[in-house]
Amino acid sequence: MREEHEHESAEGSPDRRGLLIAGVTLLACFGLVGYGILDTEEQPKPAAVPTAEVKYEVTGTGTAEISYLAPSKTDTTTVESSVTLPWTKSVQMPLGKAPTVTVVLDDKGGQASCTLAIQKKHVQRATTTGAFGRATCSAETQTAQE
Repeated sequence: MREEHEHESAEGSPDRRGLLIAGVTLLACFGLVGYGILDTEEQPKPAAVPTAEVKYEVTGTGTAEISYLAPSKTDTTTVESSVTLPWTKSVQMPLGKAPTVTVVLDDKGGQASCTLAIQKKHVQRATTTGAFGRATCSAETQTAQE
């Protein structure tokens, strides 16, 4: 009988070791997950870039295509087609960027003027007339800040 008892405890021992190893592994996993969740060290945020209010305005008669620089990560030009004049747009532009607005009249012509204001200060105006007439207004945002 003694041999059977020893045999049973020998069979039970590997199961206990497996459970112990599984338990330790599980605790280690919970510890790593908990560290990831509780790790509150924040990454540094990019410094805020100072901006200036830019107002684009196109006045006149007729229909036009209007292109303007709007702030974005790619600094791409936004194009609005078949715009009936007058038209205005205000954006916040990072300092050091050159806001630009271009107006191109359609084949029927007309008359158009673009104006550019930075921080409510008028900085440029251009006028065009006739079929496919074109006018562009551009300035540096820093010039109005100085």
